[in-house]
Amino acid sequence: MLETTMLDPGGILRARPSGALTAGDFANLTRFTDAYLATHPDLGGLLIEAKTFPAWDRFAAFAAHLRFVHDHQRRVQRVAIVTDSPIVRAVQMLATPFSSALIRHFAFGQSEAALHWLRNGVDPVAPLPD
Repeated sequence: MLETTMLDPGGILRARPSGALTAGDFANLTRFTDAYLATHPDLGGLLIEAKTFPAWDRFAAFAAHLRFVHDHQRRVQRVAIVTDSPIVRAVQMLATPFSSALIRHFAFGQSEAALHWLRNGVDPVAPLPD
């Protein structure tokens, strides 16, 4: 299952996968994203939040995922992946050549820092010590 919401301001798409992803999940994601992009020039960012990295239930789901990335990558400026999964490094390395978006990993639980980065392009400023 893939839960999607749009965070405003800034048009940040939040995706929260749980369990094995299906081709239907990506069909729904495509409809949701395309409806937003019909009235906006691009997405301000994509926030993916998952404690562990989900798998695809079938090859068709993997193919649908690649199709979504191919069709939308030019309209997404930044991607923040919030997870504790060790596989995210490999995914990040594999995705970088195929996307013009900046891709950044955050530990699970750092969603606020990820949102700040998506909205501002910089890390949140830590308070200076006294």
